[in-house]
Amino acid sequence: MIQVMSSSWALYLGMFMLMIGNGLQGTLLGLRGDLEGFSTFELSVIMSAYFVGFLFSSKVTPKLIGRVGHVRVFAALGSTISAVLILYPILVEPWAWTLGRVIIGFCFCGVYVTAESWLNDASTNATRGKALSIYLMVQMAGIVAAQYIVSQGDVSGYALFIIPSVLVSLAFAPILLSIRPTPQFAQTKPMTTRRLIEVSPLGCVGMFLLGGVFSAQFGMSAVYGSQIGLSVGQISIFVSVIYIAALVAQYPIGWLSDRIDRRILILGVGFVGGLGALVAFFIPGNFGVILFSAAVLGGTSNPLYALLIAYTNDYLEREDMAAASGGLLFINGIGAIAGPLTVGWMMESLGASGFWMFSAVLMLLVGFYAAYRMTRRSRSDLDLEGVSYVAVSSSSSPIVVEVAQEAYVDAEIEEEAQASL
Repeated sequence: MIQVMSSSWALYLGMFMLMIGNGLQGTLLGLRGDLEGFSTFELSVIMSAYFVGFLFSSKVTPKLIGRVGHVRVFAALGSTISAVLILYPILVEPWAWTLGRVIIGFCFCGVYVTAESWLNDASTNATRGKALSIYLMVQMAGIVAAQYIVSQGDVSGYALFIIPSVLVSLAFAPILLSIRPTPQFAQTKPMTTRRLIEVSPLGCVGMFLLGGVFSAQFGMSAVYGSQIGLSVGQISIFVSVIYIAALVAQYPIGWLSDRIDRRILILGVGFVGGLGALVAFFIPGNFGVILFSAAVLGGTSNPLYALLIAYTNDYLEREDMAAASGGLLFINGIGAIAGPLTVGWMMESLGASGFWMFSAVLMLLVGFYAAYRMTRRSRSDLDLEGVSYVAVSSSSSPIVVEVAQEAYVDAEIEEEAQASL
């Protein structure tokens, strides 16, 4: 762990500052938009726009890198992020924020792809799993730190919009001054969606449903908190709890994943997350209950993302694992685009607590579909002797998911080598 940190500390520091910037703008826009009188539907469109840009960028950025190189792409996208963040409080209009979120989503995905390709280049077979674990902790720490900054500032002013702009700009320095500028980069051609569905219907359906859950957490949680009258400090705690619980729960669930039938675990985690969200729906307005539901939902939905990837890999050949990552992310991205729009409609129809009902329905659907798939595919040794679980964040770009796929392969090869001794 120390060796990985010492060799890539600048990259992790830069990514930490980038995640603070991204976490800030997500929460801040929800709070400021509500303060400006934007409707729930308008805010849901604004939040959904981020995932449109993110999904589009996952296809375009690799081509840009191939054409002009990592450094130019990184600098161009980063400067664009800084500019858009400053423009938000100047152009306080739903259409302007929607356009800004598309651009921000595109640029952040591009920045992640570029920086994470350096992470991949700096990792070896022996350190890849540890590098991913540290990267996951850095991501979560950045988002949690962002919530603290929001709680200390004035949502109606300009300072909170300037801070993420400055942090994003500063994030370039440690990365560009210490990382080799030309790592090898080649994005694997994605497996077709039809082929993925044939291989793992549960993995594909689960990833689509989770896309909606994640986009609701990332885009609409601050809107929900503002609509029920929580203070800025309480909203910051609420959002932080989601991500802290996600980090804490990753490893116990991962440990179980390698020891029992993954479908049983997917079923159980889905039901626990769904029932946990329903608690806040049926007992609205109690801050303690809200934090409980946030912890349960965050602690189940995020590990479930990595769990579904591992389950899908159980039914793939080694050479197909990296190719499948693009297809899984595409399916998840489609769900993420639809998520804020649907939860926004439910919040207008059912009130603010529709936020919890939306998440509960999707998590329960994951559990029910896992139960259904258990009746369609008989249990085999593959369920217990598949690839090892690797923690992956739901906000990761295609590069990190491909790195995770490589870690799966490395672990499988190592286990086979030990078994043959």
